[in-house]
Amino acid sequence: MSETSQRRIVIGDVHGHYEGLMTLLEAIAPSSDDQVYFLGDLIDRGPHSSNVVNFVKQNNYGCLLGNHEQMLLNILTSQNIPTPAMQAWLYSGGQATIASYQEATIPHEHLDWFKALPTYIDLGDVWLTHAGIDPNMPLAEQSAEQFCWIRDEFHSITKPYFPDKLIIIGHTITFTFPGVTPGKLAQGQGWLDIDTGAYHSRSGWLTGLDITNNLIYQINVFSNCLRTMPLAEGVITIEPSQITERRKKQRA
Repeated sequence: MSETSQRRIVIGDVHGHYEGLMTLLEAIAPSSDDQVYFLGDLIDRGPHSSNVVNFVKQNNYGCLLGNHEQMLLNILTSQNIPTPAMQAWLYSGGQATIASYQEATIPHEHLDWFKALPTYIDLGDVWLTHAGIDPNMPLAEQSAEQFCWIRDEFHSITKPYFPDKLIIIGHTITFTFPGVTPGKLAQGQGWLDIDTGAYHSRSGWLTGLDITNNLIYQINVFSNCLRTMPLAEGVITIEPSQITERRKKQRA
């Protein structure tokens, strides 16, 4: 299998699993010519969020704002945060993030770095964002609320939001889609989800995607199992009707 040089590599939600990330990148072996991007949610839930942030920051890799970084910023840079909001973040993995820093203090340089993270990155034929896009709103009117949090409204679109760009996302663990088993990627109309649930006990898979050569790299953070496969072998197609039907059942 021949590979093209100057690869574009996208890494899914790491959630503090630094050792798994290092093993994954050792397998991918990015060169100085390769472009490496992270889809956000570097932090929370896993044990080594501070190490992950340090690594991505120091290597100047592209990185998006995820909903977990946004939650951290809302809590730690605002005054008079309601107790329920603080508890929600801590319950969602914030406590593990705080514990990963020396003296449980997140440095200002990391907070400033989080503040500067973009909500999307346009690579021309590929468009990266953490969660998706609201299909009912013009792009210019959307904010972190949509790019970091949206789920079913985006996943159920019946035609691609962009006619000439593939949207690559994380945020929603792929096995939560109908018919998708842990470790598989999920794709819909103009989008591809590569968050395979590294932190989740049902999965453990952390995914890196070489979008230049259509190759999937995965490490299981619990078993340390490493695997590589062509994109076509590792992705399941989701029909918009499946998402719509699931939403109806949830509302019933």
